Amino acid sequence: MRFIRESVCAFIIIFALFACKTGRKPINKPTDSSMYDLANPVIMKLPEGLSEISGIVYYPKDTSVFAEVDEDGLLFKIHLNKKDDIEKWRFDKKHDFEDIVLHDSVFYVLISNGDIESVRFGKSDSIITSISAFPDASKKKNEFESMYYDDSLQQLVLLCKSCEDDGHKIVSGWGYNLTSGVYTPSVFMIDVQPVAEKLGEEKMKLKPSAIAINPVTNEFYVLCSVNKLLVITDRQGKFKTLYPLDPAIYKQPEGIAFTPTGDMIISNESHETGLADLLLIKNKKKGL
Repeated sequence: MRFIRESVCAFIIIFALFACKTGRKPINKPTDSSMYDLANPVIMKLPEGLSEISGIVYYPKDTSVFAEVDEDGLLFKIHLNKKDDIEKWRFDKKHDFEDIVLHDSVFYVLISNGDIESVRFGKSDSIITSISAFPDASKKKNEFESMYYDDSLQQLVLLCKSCEDDGHKIVSGWGYNLTSGVYTPSVFMIDVQPVAEKLGEEKMKLKPSAIAINPVTNEFYVLCSVNKLLVITDRQGKFKTLYPLDPAIYKQPEGIAFTPTGDMIISNESHETGLADLLLIKNKKKGL
């Protein structure tokens, strides 16, 4: 017994010294943001047809959200003030659709292999589409789930969820020129190490599922469904802070958007239980 007590004491002392040496204070439970009450969103339940809702974009002209779903070429319009009023249009058949951006009246839909499908309305609500193929998509194991329009670069940026060349150290972004249709590698990058250190980890694989620019702070809000994290960076990708997300609320967050006043909207897949939903989180400092 004496040997066991001495061994336990020695372990505690070594652990304490190690903790002091590293100086890390791991974050392992949800924390709140000064701008957003992440623990208490307004929850808008969605019908079964949107159970696999993925990317979203806010449409300020009539307070609605455009959305797409993972495995079917349908574009939805969800009116936030009329939850039962949902419109939809078919633009394609089955693909692994991941995110959506609206720019200059054209919707750009990201496919997981990096292909981008443009969707626009013609006369009498007809749908006009075209697809740009990601270069050498079949030769490398790349997966994308996030896309945004960068006004400083004047192009779309596709953020890797899992790209062969990234490893554990970085998350890279590919640029896509809307005029030329040319893809450019490494136009944006997030260093993962500061994120890992904040969580008390030596290394980690960060897997973004959505990204959007907060119009009030001009920061990137990177939603990571697998990691259950909301990561904040500056416009150059430099890490600023993060917020662990409660999996009971954020069961499978796949899309993020902002209103012009900074209210945050997150789309949440059903994750095989219950209904999918939109999580509406008011900006405490400057809301509607």
